[in-house]
Amino acid sequence: MSQPLLTLDFLDNAPAPAAPGQLSADVRVTEATHTGRQRRLYIESYGCQMNYSDSEIVSSILYDEGFDTTTELAEADLVLLNTCSIREKAEVTVRQRLKEINSHKRKRPGLLVGVLGCMAERLKSKFLEEEKIVDLVVGPDAYRDLPNLIRDVDNGQRAVNVLLSREETYADITPVRLNSNGITAFVSIMRGCDNMCSFCVVPFTRGRERSRDAHSIVAEAQALFNQGFKEVTLLGQNVDSYKWQSEDGTEQVNFAGLLERVALVSPELRIRFSTSHPKDITDEVLHTMAKYDNVCNYIHLPAQSGNSRVLKLMNRTYDREWYLDRVAAIRRILGEDCGISTDMIAGFCSETEEEHQETLSLMDHVKYDMAYMFFYSERPGTLAARKLADDIPLDVKKRRLAEIIERQQQHSLVRSQQGVGKVHRVLVEGVSKRSEEHLSGRNDQNKVVIFPRQHFKKGDYVNVLVHECTSTTLLGNAVS
Repeated sequence: MSQPLLTLDFLDNAPAPAAPGQLSADVRVTEATHTGRQRRLYIESYGCQMNYSDSEIVSSILYDEGFDTTTELAEADLVLLNTCSIREKAEVTVRQRLKEINSHKRKRPGLLVGVLGCMAERLKSKFLEEEKIVDLVVGPDAYRDLPNLIRDVDNGQRAVNVLLSREETYADITPVRLNSNGITAFVSIMRGCDNMCSFCVVPFTRGRERSRDAHSIVAEAQALFNQGFKEVTLLGQNVDSYKWQSEDGTEQVNFAGLLERVALVSPELRIRFSTSHPKDITDEVLHTMAKYDNVCNYIHLPAQSGNSRVLKLMNRTYDREWYLDRVAAIRRILGEDCGISTDMIAGFCSETEEEHQETLSLMDHVKYDMAYMFFYSERPGTLAARKLADDIPLDVKKRRLAEIIERQQQHSLVRSQQGVGKVHRVLVEGVSKRSEEHLSGRNDQNKVVIFPRQHFKKGDYVNVLVHECTSTTLLGNAVS
């Protein structure tokens, strides 16, 4: 896949364009901690929510090793880039950033620079041997080894550990919540992926699926609620395939069971999850969502294409009819108001114009609330790179992507308009970026809602009557 193009400007959560020499707004940097530790850590996180969650685990491991965190590169003793390989642009961005950091490093010879995550696993030899632009390279299953690797670098060696694991879930590590608003938090429930989608590099960079102990997940959610958090998002490459069994075999928990256990922590703790694979989103999960009001009425259900032949080439293991059946089940069990978002790839290998039109017709049928949209670009090491020709001209890919974006803009507006005139329960996440006199939060369907501040504060649940909207934001006033 390649660079995403957003649908329309969000009033409150659109990434702002980066000025020259600045990071784009979708790159997250550690916030500062000042506890008197001897060294300072600076992390930039790229890509998916799993990477942001992993950075919180890394910060926890290194906090115990004597590192505070800093938001300033100039203050850092150790700089880590937590990277993504799923799109070419992500890798290009990280390479450019490493050049900038190495320019900084030449002025500070003692500064250590490392690459974490998916790029680390995929490009370990290039980083260490050919380009020699980093001191350490650490894959997503090797973060516990960071203290040893840093000691190796301190002793004048370059260090690498990119071994993938069948067991590692970091279940016993309490993440350091980075850039936290104190209201919402990620909880990782599983790692890796067993779905060998032909376009995707994740199974090769993050390894096989393994599910975290259900008790540790519930305990983390409970601890977050006790600390004042009001919403958790359960994370995994494919959360619906979550399956945990106790060592003695007396307990077995699937995703529906886990969802129920977390929902029972408190009715005041909202639950979201991401991402769902269409082949695994069962009616049992949907009925569990319907049973508990605090499980949000929103599902991210990546389609990737609306054509069955292309889906087969993608090795998605479902066809158009299966996907539409799952959408029908969502609407039947959760109602027409349930928010559904998706991923779409334009111009996959050998995609015809008629097959592209089927993607547009699928979008017309579902009317997604939101979509992440890309044109296909070949990722080295994937099944598609080995077996399929990337044969759609770039100008055709871009034109098809533009048509997908235009269609989604129309549907996003339609779905937002359906919320006008209705009362939405909104969890306040903070002050609006556009006005100190307004608050911003999200409703059950994951839409941003803006309303006058009045006496409300972050963490409050507020009933808001919506009177106006854009394609991505609802505007209203609080009502009793």
